[in-house]
Amino acid sequence: MAGPAVASRDELRELRAPVPKHCGWCGRRLEQSGTVGRRRRYCGQSCRQRAYERRAAVQRTGLPEDAVVLSDTEIATLQDRLFQLRCAAEDVVTAAEDGASTDEIRRMAAELASAAHELEQLR
Repeated sequence: MAGPAVASRDELRELRAPVPKHCGWCGRRLEQSGTVGRRRRYCGQSCRQRAYERRAAVQRTGLPEDAVVLSDTEIATLQDRLFQLRCAAEDVVTAAEDGASTDEIRRMAAELASAAHELEQLR
């Protein structure tokens, strides 16, 4: 019988590697500058200020702190982007069922991934 698996230092270092953090306001990836001190929550002072303003406004309205408020325009834009994403996914399925080439499916899948990535940027 084999003994317990032993991880190398490199493998342990990878397991402990920090998970990338994102700005609490705009969602941009944050660069962690070290292991000492408090971790950053925002990419800059303007994002910190916008987050403060949002928290203050939420407290004044009595809405739950995790509430998301969107304007009619923002909802319509989000719905349009979701529709585009669904159509791109359906196009990939149709192409695969119709026997499209691997290159064509790969290209369509890349477009689908790009559309999903853009949809992640809600702010």
